[in-house]
Amino acid sequence: MPRSRKIRGIFFVMAYIQGQARDQTSLFPVSLEDLIPEDHLVRVIDAFVAKLDLIRLGFDKAVPKSTRRPSYDPADQLKL
Repeated sequence: MPRSRKIRGIFFVMAYIQGQARDQTSLFPVSLEDLIPEDHLVRVIDAFVAKLDLIRLGFDKAVPKSTRRPSYDPADQLKL
């Protein structure tokens, strides 16, 4: 869930920087989903991280205080 911040009485919703959709086709007629075999370890990692409660694990500080710029989704960073 995106965090929000109140500045001068106005609420701003902060979202994560979004990556590209894995099923999106690009210049070539191939998507990442087509390139990764069904039994590849990366699919296990993806499913495992999707089930984690990241807030409970301490991934609740997603927006740097110095820049106020949204960061990358902690779930995506954990998958790396």
